[in-house]
Amino acid sequence: GHTQSNLGVGILIQVIYFIGIYLVFRWIAPLLMKISEKLPISSSEILMSLVICLGMAFFADLVGLSAVVGSFFAGVAVAQTPYKQEIDSSIEPIGYAVFIPMFFVSIGLNMTFKGLLTNWLFIVILLVLALLTKWGGCGLGAKMLGMSWHSGDIIGAGMVSRGEMALIIAQVGYEAHLLSDKFYSSVIIVIIVTTIIAPFMLKSAIMRQEKAEAK
Repeated sequence: GHTQSNLGVGILIQVIYFIGIYLVFRWIAPLLMKISEKLPISSSEILMSLVICLGMAFFADLVGLSAVVGSFFAGVAVAQTPYKQEIDSSIEPIGYAVFIPMFFVSIGLNMTFKGLLTNWLFIVILLVLALLTKWGGCGLGAKMLGMSWHSGDIIGAGMVSRGEMALIIAQVGYEAHLLSDKFYSSVIIVIIVTTIIAPFMLKSAIMRQEKAEAK
């Protein structure tokens, strides 16, 4: 009973958070961005967008959600304002120069190669599943929407890569102690391999379509 009560409270808090996100979308973000225009400092709109991002990430973490969720919705909220282009062009260089490299460094620091040789079967199975589920799932989905098998093949191959979001989810799982060092490293290796394989699969799928059209 006590556990169910805690679960209910947790869900209620998260529902309130998402209601808060709606308020940020409709009124709070536009209002804060408008206020930032009047601040007597340079790049005030960029600083305000970072405040919104960090604030929503903080509250997401506070209610038991990933900070990524808060950051994502903060970006979407700011994108609805007239300052989208200016903020995007200003923040992108900072992201690529500082935050994105720091994120990948943190991924590398948590990796360990101990026990990976004994875990090779898990890595192979996970890799095969990662490739088949994305390639097959997206390809069949495209076919069900009326596209040709070759178009579905190209779409499936293009979707094979498990990109940054998969790395973020793995990192969140590791920090929450849901993944051990060994399994975390295995998952990261699979993500990297799918990212490397994806361009070759895509090129091969395009070549198959070109050959079919040439006949």
